[in-house]
Amino acid sequence: MEPFKNLLNFAGVRRAGLELERAWPAFDRRAFERAASAERLAALEMKARAMCIADALEATLPESFDRACSVIDASLGAPVPVDGVAAARDEHANGLAGWIVWPLGEFVARRGLDRPERALRTLRELTQRLTAEFAIRPFVVRHPELVLATLQRWTNDPSAHVRRLCSEGTRPRLPWGLRLDAFVADPSPTLPLLAALQDDSSEYVRRSVANHLNDIAKDHPDVVVAWVERHLPDATAERRGLLSHASRTLVKARHAPMLALCGAGAKFVGRVKFAATPARVRIGETVELRLELASTAAKRQTLLVDYLVHHVRANGATSPKVFKGWKLELGSRERRELVKRHSFRPVTTRKYYPGRHTLEVSLNGSLAARVHVELRAAAR
Repeated sequence: MEPFKNLLNFAGVRRAGLELERAWPAFDRRAFERAASAERLAALEMKARAMCIADALEATLPESFDRACSVIDASLGAPVPVDGVAAARDEHANGLAGWIVWPLGEFVARRGLDRPERALRTLRELTQRLTAEFAIRPFVVRHPELVLATLQRWTNDPSAHVRRLCSEGTRPRLPWGLRLDAFVADPSPTLPLLAALQDDSSEYVRRSVANHLNDIAKDHPDVVVAWVERHLPDATAERRGLLSHASRTLVKARHAPMLALCGAGAKFVGRVKFAATPARVRIGETVELRLELASTAAKRQTLLVDYLVHHVRANGATSPKVFKGWKLELGSRERRELVKRHSFRPVTTRKYYPGRHTLEVSLNGSLAARVHVELRAAAR
């Protein structure tokens, strides 16, 4: 599989140079390409590549910020579909879109902090070609009242990309983005944006709102519990999906008030049998998890079933990770068998080490059963 960082490559730099030169014939395309050469990019990871290309833009775009924004605006292609940026990667498309927009946004963030109104106009255009969620964050810090007022208007924008930016650009803990410490401490300024967007017609926008609320839950769980309590009654299926996704961190953490709101606050009444087969696997292989539930209750039970894997670390200690299992209704005296496969294949965010891994089942926040899997080194 090709490394993700290669989405920002010299072919994109060359194309950007051509489009910027088309928009502004005085653009020094050769100097731009030298400053963001293939050799320089090859030695860098993805975010560093974006910063390198932004450096090259700073060295070659007009000194006048207004003029530079006009050149960027004129170099852009058509807005991309909300279901991804695949169309924007087409080498033959007219104008810029896709991953090259990231360094364009970084340029605007570096040079435009003293011209926020002009910068926001260009960021609105850029976000429709990929995203401006990283670039808008320094403006949120420097000009919070102006930016929040602008974003409140944009919650009614015809573009789902722009509406999504209102939520994604103000997330307190956006991955790869500048952390917004003021909103980590007090998320209340962004709540009107989320209220305006949580029933948006676009799932793309609603998913951002859910992720924003989930960010808030990490620092202010009571705020999100109150939000769910207020907005869950009579919610549409779409809003229920949003609230469920927004609650995932609290549910995984077995936060009692949130579990109660989900209808899963009661302790399971019944018998549990849990097994993992095979009991010995190598790194890269898969085990089958089989959970048998037998209700002994006189009434129906709502169950949130998660499982925890206590991963062995390099130093021999263990670190738990919660994985989503099932949400189900178990009838009175009903028996149910649930099966799931769990992979021990290494991924970008997790490396596996040999040793005994403990797997535990959580029912409505209470640990109900555990098994052990001996993980061995990968076959050579």
